[in-house]
Amino acid sequence: MPTVTELQLFAVDLPFKTAFRHAAAARTTSESLFLRMALDSGVDGWGEALPRAYVSGESRHDAFALLRDQVLPALVGRGFQSLAEVVSFLEKCDGKAPSDWVPPDVPQTSAWCCVDLALLDAFGREFGSSASPGGQPSGGALERYRYSGVVSAGRGWPYAKSLLKMRAYGFPQVKLKLGEDGALQAARTARRLLGRRVDLRVDANMAWDVDQALEVIQQLRTVGIESFEQPIAADDLSGLARLVRESSAGIVVDEGLTDRESLQAFISQQACTGANVRISKCGGLVGAYARCREALDAGLMLQVGCQVGESSLLSAAHLSLLSALASLRPGVRYAEGCFGRHLLREDPASPLVQFGYGGRPPPRPSGAGLGVQIDQAMLVRWAVDQAKVT
Repeated sequence: MPTVTELQLFAVDLPFKTAFRHAAAARTTSESLFLRMALDSGVDGWGEALPRAYVSGESRHDAFALLRDQVLPALVGRGFQSLAEVVSFLEKCDGKAPSDWVPPDVPQTSAWCCVDLALLDAFGREFGSSASPGGQPSGGALERYRYSGVVSAGRGWPYAKSLLKMRAYGFPQVKLKLGEDGALQAARTARRLLGRRVDLRVDANMAWDVDQALEVIQQLRTVGIESFEQPIAADDLSGLARLVRESSAGIVVDEGLTDRESLQAFISQQACTGANVRISKCGGLVGAYARCREALDAGLMLQVGCQVGESSLLSAAHLSLLSALASLRPGVRYAEGCFGRHLLREDPASPLVQFGYGGRPPPRPSGAGLGVQIDQAMLVRWAVDQAKVT
């Protein structure tokens, strides 16, 4: 039975081609974690996550320490007889480490994403199967999807130039990152430059309070915007429920949606009409798949998003998730991800997994596991911390 023998953890700052800004953060590097998992057979696999304290409650420093000191030592010596057994283990974990490894109330879903992907990649390679959240290779057609363009907060000519790039690239859907001030003018500019046919939506990243949100939502609906992602604080469920009742607009939750309990709280309090599920914040591919199915079962609009700065490793997992969801109805409304070198100056994963003209998805990598190779020398070049557990 193949067994985990060694784990290497890298905290890596992959540089962006341009700064990315929104109401909750501004960054010029990815601030990533990468995990290499080696098996006694000589096979290895990789995981990736991008912890964000304002999303899952985990800073990268905290996630690194949690993995190094508690999670990875418990993985050494663990073996699986099939990829299906790996998936079954991950389904029982449900996006978090086993409770005897880490107390379930400790923020950990982003850290666990590294483990989830590394297990699927390593044991997928070991058994010659592609990684899939359902345990079986998923063949859903990716051609039905189109990735959204995303425009970060800004104003003036740089903002207009970003919008014109979205138009030139033929995106049918564009998401605007709007802040506390100037939302209506920014939206009007976007509508004027993108045209009426583009499906335009807004992500406020918790920029407003409830009263501000109600006012701005009504203003933005005059320019044909109907979907509003995380307009107020993620923990203000009563405020979100008020927005659902009083605005009659689409209210999408993102920050704060990490695990089964958080999603069920939003659903039970009718605090949203849509959910943004991201692999990195929801405990990996298997946990994200479970959250997607639960959101669809509750009648929510589903968006499958990404963390800014994901490499082609997480993008390959993103395609696996979309493929697994392709047969479900009503399915995924919006997809965000597969930015690759559209954003990153260097991508350590190959083949490059990034969207094409009009947001068309790339093909899924054809190899076993997640199907990509990692340039470890590139990770070391951009690493700010490393650890090895044996």
